[in-house]
Amino acid sequence: MIWRGRPWLVLACAALLAGCGDAHLDALEQQLQTLRQKPEGKIAALPEMPSYAVASYHGSALRSPFAPAGQTLEVPVAPAEPRVKRERQPLEAFALESLALVGTLSVGDTPSGLIRAPDGRLYRVFIGDYLGRDQGCVTQITRRSLSLVERVRDTQGAWRERTRQLSLTASGDRDAESPRDPG
Repeated sequence: MIWRGRPWLVLACAALLAGCGDAHLDALEQQLQTLRQKPEGKIAALPEMPSYAVASYHGSALRSPFAPAGQTLEVPVAPAEPRVKRERQPLEAFALESLALVGTLSVGDTPSGLIRAPDGRLYRVFIGDYLGRDQGCVTQITRRSLSLVERVRDTQGAWRERTRQLSLTASGDRDAESPRDPG
């Protein structure tokens, strides 16, 4: 047994256990019971709820404070609303900034691009395919880049076309040009 060679260890354990005897818990329990039955202090009453007046706004017919005086804002005619009846393509689930052009190839006279999506898969795209969340339609594929036209709403709510480009880089990371507005 482990205790044979160490009698001092046995004595130390016995002394520690002897100290756990009577801890006067009865007196402590009685004091706690007295405190539970007779709580001290008072809770203040809740303050009265303030009344409020409903304000109505009548300035919607006035000039906007953000428009220059004497000028009215005209909403330009949209080039065309995006096609909402077509079936969405897989790359339209990802933001354009998260897609990377990793290669281009041509079979005969038909160019195509290889796009790496955030899910790790490679997709082959052709002219006329859609990618990105802003309904970007591929318009041109060259040896080192892919051009597309997105349809986005401007600050006045009109639809605008915006040209974007995905370019090849040495590491395969996407090098996007800043959006260009042809209009």
